Amino acid sequence: MGESRVSHRYAKSLLDLALEKGQLEPVSEDMRLVLDTIRANHDLGVVLKSPVINTDKKQEILKAIFGGKIGVITTSFLDVITRKRREGDLEGIAEAFVMQYRTHKQILTAVITTANGLDEKLRAQVMEIVKQSAAGHSVELIEKTDKELLGGFILRVGDKQVDSSIMRQIRNLERNFSENPYISEI
Repeated sequence: MGESRVSHRYAKSLLDLALEKGQLEPVSEDMRLVLDTIRANHDLGVVLKSPVINTDKKQEILKAIFGGKIGVITTSFLDVITRKRREGDLEGIAEAFVMQYRTHKQILTAVITTANGLDEKLRAQVMEIVKQSAAGHSVELIEKTDKELLGGFILRVGDKQVDSSIMRQIRNLERNFSENPYISEI
């Protein structure tokens, strides 16, 4: 989801409040729960963005879903969001909060995509390589599988990407063969 300035500002305000109250970790877990819930349930996202459904009903829905599962600060924050009629931006706010939390904690996210997944030995090797280039940051490894890769891997750390997949090699070969330098002299 694209993040707006509003999402970043609300996320920054929540991060600052959580730091001030000494509740950064619980609020971070709460916002991950909110983000995962909205991403997993398309209908919830549609309801939150709907101008037809009134704010009170949206507050009831959020309380029914998250009641007892999130802390006081996050509950109050969700109330503020709905009163300000920004519940449609909740996914973006949660995503921006998670990104700002990772920046604050100096957590570098590495995403590795393979055709069949990683075993423990290979996972440890990848983590070691990423940690060496992380320059003091802690590393969070996210694993994805994509059968279309056929083999190899794609590793993305920050804005850098290494594509060592078989699919990439096939595309490179196709491009090279399409640029046939041979000119017939007939």
